[in-house]
Amino acid sequence: MADQHRGGGGGYGDMHRGGGGGETQQRQGAMMTALKAATAATAGGSMLVLSGLILAGTVIALTVATPVLVIFSPVLVPAAIALALMAAGFVTSGGLGVAALSVFSWMYKYLTGKHPPGADQLDHAKARLASKARDIKDAAQHRIDQAQGS
Repeated sequence: MADQHRGGGGGYGDMHRGGGGGETQQRQGAMMTALKAATAATAGGSMLVLSGLILAGTVIALTVATPVLVIFSPVLVPAAIALALMAAGFVTSGGLGVAALSVFSWMYKYLTGKHPPGADQLDHAKARLASKARDIKDAAQHRIDQAQGS
């Protein structure tokens, strides 16, 4: 009785299926494989037909549009160049605006006492500049004193 609950032989289900479960599974696996192959062939074929139609439409559109493009090229080429330059200007302007905002944000953090990245390097450079300025001032004062003493 315990074998029947675990899927063992001799139960009602085995007699209902005809006794052999492996043959049914093989048939179902073969059907699934055939179904997958049919689906793939249908999808691939339809995509191939669509790509052919799109290629034909593109060739027809280029055939019709080429004379129009040649006739209007004295207007279209400068217009395309102007549009490209305007787009480049807007992109450059936006990039520089973002850079300016990030610099102002960094300066605000630095001046309010927060410690943004790179503040240590700035403080070190400021100290070196102050030291060099003091050295130059002392050297100039020494030369002035020498000039006045002679």
